[in-house]
Amino acid sequence: MAGHGTDEHPHGADRLCDAGDRVYSRAVRRGRVPRTDAEPVPCLLELALLHPDPDDMDWLVPTAPQEVMTRLLRGVYDEVSESHRRVGSAVAAFEWYAGLGRRIQASAMASASLEGGAAIRVLDGLARIQAAMDDATEACTREVLTVQPGGIRREPELTEGLHRAVALRSRGVRMRDLYTHVARHGQGLLNYLELMGDAVEARTLDEVVDRLILFDRTVAFIPANADHTMALELRHPALIEYFVTVFDRLWRLAIPVGAPLPDTGIEGISHREQSIAALLADGHQDAVIAERLGISVRTCRAHIARLSETLGAASRTQLGVRIAQVGLDGASSRLPDVPVQLTPADRESPTAR
Repeated sequence: MAGHGTDEHPHGADRLCDAGDRVYSRAVRRGRVPRTDAEPVPCLLELALLHPDPDDMDWLVPTAPQEVMTRLLRGVYDEVSESHRRVGSAVAAFEWYAGLGRRIQASAMASASLEGGAAIRVLDGLARIQAAMDDATEACTREVLTVQPGGIRREPELTEGLHRAVALRSRGVRMRDLYTHVARHGQGLLNYLELMGDAVEARTLDEVVDRLILFDRTVAFIPANADHTMALELRHPALIEYFVTVFDRLWRLAIPVGAPLPDTGIEGISHREQSIAALLADGHQDAVIAERLGISVRTCRAHIARLSETLGAASRTQLGVRIAQVGLDGASSRLPDVPVQLTPADRESPTAR
């Protein structure tokens, strides 16, 4: 599949042309595209990345990206196998080791299937999600890891899973929760942590990944759509190991809820404003910054206004320059940890005007 293509588009599915990339990506996002959209890119039909919609032949639907990846990997595997067969006597030993590895992998997959069903299961609807979470809670005996994005946790969000947390605590299960720094300002979270006592340890970061819940390092739940009305229940050992690694690395970087946030080293600039400055330096818009830090757009803009005033910037462009000058763009993390003090001269420098 990788080497197939047309005269105008001499490529395979592993290196799409720009036009093919745009049309196929659009088809995946929207579920289908008009047949006319694919006329300039016949490679997509020849590579079986698009095929007619049986309900309306004027439309084309995409082959799932997962299936395309499987085809590519199968093609690579076939090529490697053919090359090894020509080696002669070494092939027999290679196949023996490869077969042993496949048997071990199949055994692990079978064990995961016996313990909790399919390796990947789509949960459609809040009722199915809650039921699956309750089942995982009942089976959990050792540890729960969670990542909770967003800002201050509202009371309904905290009480939604409180019965599961209390049941876990009663069985001696340890829980580790990751939140954004903003969440530590919510009284609801503080009340929850006080109620749970030593059973729960919570830390915070400027920003975290999307919601993740891991039970006993055997089953994980992640959102499957933007409004969280669908979820994926994952039991594949490789995926679970990946999620645990991501969590552990974030955990090491996070700050315990009971500990103060580090000082920025710059007079008049808070830790949150430092985070906003770094995201501004990366070119993010206000709405994106607000979502990543778990605050409202209005609050984000208020912080940006205070940053501009503190740094003596009269425009966004000047603010970007001043952020870089005082090391708030993230570059300071590569330099010695020396506190920066803004002097009156700094505030009135020509660059800031």
